[in-house]
Amino acid sequence: MDSRVLVVEDDHPLRSVILRALREEGFDPVPAADGATAMRLAREPFDAVVLDVGLPDADGRDVCQALRASGLTAPVLFLTAHHHLTDRLSGFAAGGDDYLAKPFHLTELAARLRAAIRRAGPPPAAAGGGVVLDPARFTCTAADGPVDLTPTEFRLLAALVAAAGALVSRRELLRAGWPEGAQVSDNTLDQYLSRLRRKLRAAGSERTITTSRGIGHRLT
Repeated sequence: MDSRVLVVEDDHPLRSVILRALREEGFDPVPAADGATAMRLAREPFDAVVLDVGLPDADGRDVCQALRASGLTAPVLFLTAHHHLTDRLSGFAAGGDDYLAKPFHLTELAARLRAAIRRAGPPPAAAGGGVVLDPARFTCTAADGPVDLTPTEFRLLAALVAAAGALVSRRELLRAGWPEGAQVSDNTLDQYLSRLRRKLRAAGSERTITTSRGIGHRLT
C-alpha cells in the first residue's frame, strides 16, 4: 500500500509539483494549503507530513505542535526558506523529525520521507518483562498500565526492545531516535534514556536500561 502523506504548502505551483513528484515516487499525497486545513485533514491517519513553515494562517512549527498535541505520531518533515541552525533546532523542538531547506531536489524529499517513515515503523509489537510496544498504535504498556512516551522516546525504546537484550551502540540509538543530520549531543541522549528509565519504573516494569560505559545500552 502506498504511504499516505499530508502535504501542507500554500504555494500552489510548488504544491502541485510536490504532489506530482510524490505520486511518481509511489506515495499517496493529500494536499492542504494552510494550517487549519492540515489540522482538519490530520484527523485521518497519515504515514508522514510535509509541512511548510511559512503558512498564511500560522507558523508551521505551531501547527506541528498542535498536531502532536492532538495525537499525531507520524513523522513531520519541515519545508522552509530559512537555512540557519536556529531554524532547524526550533523545528525539531516543535516536534519535527526532519528539515529540508528551499530550494530542494524532489528526489531528496522523497528519499527523506522514505527514511522518516522507515524510522517511524519499528518491528511488530514486542513484549517482554512487563513491557509491550505496539507500533501500529504507537503505544507502550507496562505492568501498571500505559506508559506515556514522546515519539523520540518510543523510537529509542523500540530499538532497545528489538535488540532482545543485546547491546545497542549509542550511534545506533542516535540513528533510531533522530533524523539524519540532526545535531544531538551525548548529553541529550543520556537525558532521554534517563527519562525512559523513570517512566518504565513508574509504570511498574521489571525491565530497565543499563549502560556499558563508552559502548552502548541494553534493556535488561
